[in-house]
Amino acid sequence: MKCLVAVLVCVVLAEGIVKIPLQKHKSMREALREKGIELPYQDPALKYQADEFAGSANMYINNYADTTYYGAISIGSPPQSFQVLFDTSSANLWVDSVYCNTQACTTHTKFNPQQSSTYSDKGQSFYLPYGAGSLYGVFEYDTVNVGGIVINNQEIGLSTNEPGQNVVVAKFDGILGLSYPSISAGGETPVMDNMISQNLLNADIFAFYLSREGQQGSMLSFGGVDNSMYQGQIYWTPVTSDTYWQIGVDGFQINGQETGWCSQGCQSIVDTGTSMLTAPSQLMGSIMQAIGAQQSQYGQYMVDCSQINNLPTLSFVISGVSFPLPPSAYIIQHYQNGYQFCSVGITPTYLPSRDGRPLWIFGDVFLREYYSIYDRTNRLGFAAAV
Repeated sequence: MKCLVAVLVCVVLAEGIVKIPLQKHKSMREALREKGIELPYQDPALKYQADEFAGSANMYINNYADTTYYGAISIGSPPQSFQVLFDTSSANLWVDSVYCNTQACTTHTKFNPQQSSTYSDKGQSFYLPYGAGSLYGVFEYDTVNVGGIVINNQEIGLSTNEPGQNVVVAKFDGILGLSYPSISAGGETPVMDNMISQNLLNADIFAFYLSREGQQGSMLSFGGVDNSMYQGQIYWTPVTSDTYWQIGVDGFQINGQETGWCSQGCQSIVDTGTSMLTAPSQLMGSIMQAIGAQQSQYGQYMVDCSQINNLPTLSFVISGVSFPLPPSAYIIQHYQNGYQFCSVGITPTYLPSRDGRPLWIFGDVFLREYYSIYDRTNRLGFAAAV
């Protein structure tokens, strides 16, 4: 009976879903590498220091060099359209604006508040440091449209100065944060929280489907679960910190054999703003040895492309359920100048979780395998992606 009830609930929710198609683009790192510029390694977990700035007008936006999935929103009346990164590990909405004239801004679509009849001035400034540059801006208010969901009086960060060259090649015009309000810079109300308070959703849920191997069809849904995006059962696990979408990890297996690395408990942040699977630095050597990967001059771990099918399956145990990642999920195949090479989509992080336990980051490498459902009743669901 419980399973039947769960299925019926999903069907009801599906009727009220709002879908936003996501497009996969080259990341900043890939675009710069093609120009012969190699970005230095940055610890992906640095962005999770954003709660240092909670209540202030500052926030980190580290490690967007590898992000690739973006979708459209509009701001203002009449609407002005922007491509944004929907990021589950930040809380603020910001876009490039006409207040900014640096090259990083002029290569992107810029919001013009003077052309919007619903714009209102707040005037609070903010500062966003990130890996190879920074961004300055002001918080203002306007109407935001996300897939037909119209949010009134939404706080928006508008860029005023964006020094540095790296973001010039980025394909996104801004970032829409989907984490909890406790880490919002300036105490701004996140888009999701305004959707909830303005009763714009059938259920306080959003969900991501990220397509594999460059295929189209990636989708962000608000208001419910899209049954067509997954197969089998949804497995739920509690959120362990209402800051980021952070969950507990009970175990880590290689080819079904428990390693004991999470015997005292690990934590993971589920992050659509990180492309890789990120492992605690103290485990990287053992993982790469099990995979048989060799480190390149650029710090990437490489494998022989002809051996992909012989590599081990990596599995995470979450709330008693095993979630396997076959080698096809964590090996990334590249093609450049007629050559094929294969890298491991796993990178180290040197920061533990707040309670000192080993920290993983489930980025796109994990999320392409599993449809992920973010429920603001403080639980997160995974199901095998179609």
